[in-house]
Amino acid sequence: MRKLDTRTIVVASHNAGKIAEIADLIGPFGFSAKSAAELKFAEPDETGTTFEENAAIKALASARASGMPALSDDSGLVVDALDGAPGVYTANWAEREDGSRDFAMAMEKVEKALAERGATSPDQRSGRFVSVLCLAWPDGHTEMFRGEVEGTIVWPPRGTKGFGYDPVFQPEGFDSTFGEMTSEEKHGWKPGDAQALSHRARAFKTFVETCLEA
Repeated sequence: MRKLDTRTIVVASHNAGKIAEIADLIGPFGFSAKSAAELKFAEPDETGTTFEENAAIKALASARASGMPALSDDSGLVVDALDGAPGVYTANWAEREDGSRDFAMAMEKVEKALAERGATSPDQRSGRFVSVLCLAWPDGHTEMFRGEVEGTIVWPPRGTKGFGYDPVFQPEGFDSTFGEMTSEEKHGWKPGDAQALSHRARAFKTFVETCLEA
């Protein structure tokens, strides 16, 4: 494992919600970071078929364009009754013809697909959020960190916090959806804590333990 010896990195994302969440997580460690969107880097084509492949594509593109280490996240919602969909195509389910993304539409697509399969009770609506962080260096070296959180797909959507599919995901052991939780509640982790709740926080915790801590 390669340790990160700088606190200056690029957040390899153009997704405003994702950038904000990563900023919340890296903030306590004193990182100086700019996003690929701020630096006006082109978005690479995510041609991978796994979260790991797409995370690497994004991180390596920003690392090589900037000459600095870059941290990316590829994440998605995996629904068991839908054979793992939308999975790596989670963002694609929200795409409109004009290229914009509408996650209210995407959540309705998930609900419609579940209804078509007769998945109406909570035990038939299990799923998980998956996050894979990739830390890449300009020389092509990468480190991967995966986090998952189990839960249930609920309907109708609840809450206006978070982003993406958060309002329809109720994590296991909680009565609230991610859309009803504050950032602190959703992540459930800060430096020194033993536990992390969200998929991204769990991946980030492993990243900290692997690449930052002595």
